[in-house]
Amino acid sequence: MSGPLRLLPGDGDTAHEHAGRRRFPAGWPDNTAAGHAGQAGQAGAAGRAGQTGLRAPDALPTLAPRPLRRRPSWAEDPFDELAERLADVCGAAVHPDEIAAVLESDGLTQEQITGRYGRRDLFEVAEELYERVPRRFPDPEPPPDPWRTSPWRCVLRGAVFGLPGLAYVLGAGLLASGTGAIAGLAASALVAWAWNQGLAHRAYVRLASGGRRAAARSLRVGAPVGALAAMAAGLLLSGPGTMAAFAAGQALYLAAGTVLLVLGRERDLLLALAPTVAGAASLLLWDPGPGAVTALLLVTVAAAVLLAAREIVRSGRAESSAGPGNGPPVVASLPYALFGLAAGALTLMAASADGPAVVVLTLSMGVAEWLLYRYRSLGLAALRHSTTPRGFQLRAGRALLLCLAGYLAVLAAPTLIRGVSPGPLLALGAVLWTALLLQAFGTAWPPATICLAAALGAALGPTAIRPLVCACAAVALVLISYALLGRATAHR
Repeated sequence: MSGPLRLLPGDGDTAHEHAGRRRFPAGWPDNTAAGHAGQAGQAGAAGRAGQTGLRAPDALPTLAPRPLRRRPSWAEDPFDELAERLADVCGAAVHPDEIAAVLESDGLTQEQITGRYGRRDLFEVAEELYERVPRRFPDPEPPPDPWRTSPWRCVLRGAVFGLPGLAYVLGAGLLASGTGAIAGLAASALVAWAWNQGLAHRAYVRLASGGRRAAARSLRVGAPVGALAAMAAGLLLSGPGTMAAFAAGQALYLAAGTVLLVLGRERDLLLALAPTVAGAASLLLWDPGPGAVTALLLVTVAAAVLLAAREIVRSGRAESSAGPGNGPPVVASLPYALFGLAAGALTLMAASADGPAVVVLTLSMGVAEWLLYRYRSLGLAALRHSTTPRGFQLRAGRALLLCLAGYLAVLAAPTLIRGVSPGPLLALGAVLWTALLLQAFGTAWPPATICLAAALGAALGPTAIRPLVCACAAVALVLISYALLGRATAHR
């Protein structure tokens, strides 16, 4: 009952033009109106000129100065005080005219220029400010990263992906032997994986466009149909009996798990798995017996189905303001379903050679999902820091290799502890992770085609070449990822 693999979203400008783009620093008098400008000039021209030793020109009319309250933070030289107040504006200016535009828009008068600052005109003030203040161009604040996610949530999802495998451990005594029985169970799993992968894609799209209500409508119809199809495949190949019943429970659980994962109810699914986890843990101390095992498995399946049905009903009643949420054409979900079929086939073939390795692969899906989010975050950072297309491609490629290497390191550690060669598992893990990465960016057909070809080659060829087939598929997917995701337009 292992869960389906899925990802789960200048020159020539005038002073007035620059004024519209600049925000004047805090503390500068708010005297943009003409009347305020005249009052500020009368208040400061003669009085401040006398305090600082600057003499107003003879042409300056005699004014009755009003006392100007001195602020403690002002410098002794009014021009130094002006430079200090306008440090941010002057430091970011690429031309003195930008500073002149700010001064003019704030209402600096000729009387202030000549009387208070002892300069000839506005442009002389701007040029001297430009020379005094060093250039510094602060970068704009980066927007919040939409791909930042909690690693603990991904760990929880990884546990939800991996813990259903304990049902096979708990129910091993109930499983019948024989080629037909095993084929029925495998066929049921493959149908469920393929159907639920396509259904999850369609439901996620409707969730994004129409909200939970639209996604619930899609899941309300698709989940039961997929469960019935998987049950029919198991019954057809296994025949009536215990194996067909186990396949039916597997199909129901996978359908319910798809509903709960799409709607973000991982904790509900973990709660439903509690009886199976407890039963598997009890095997370390005693054998609970066929009756208790059957009861625990039935409780898990029933809890998952009831929780999924409750969530569909709740989501169907939710308010939606995002529109009708019409899903894409059914054919748009076809490559995702084919990928689910191929991934399931490759996983089952790997399980036949090394079962514990597949347990590691399933448990690692939470880390894989977190690294998919991490790659998207690194892609946004590369967009901010790259100045050329080639530079962005190199940064994106480095992020791709870094995330892929991190995932393969997680896979390799348990196999090395067991003393088993990690090659086959690493090749399969690279195939699945890069395929999921391409799907996350909306590229579905190339990974589906490559994975189907790899599954077909592994099934028809000898067992010894399966790791080589997966390795070739992984190389092809990495090259495609580098080419497609190395373009800035892919990271939107």
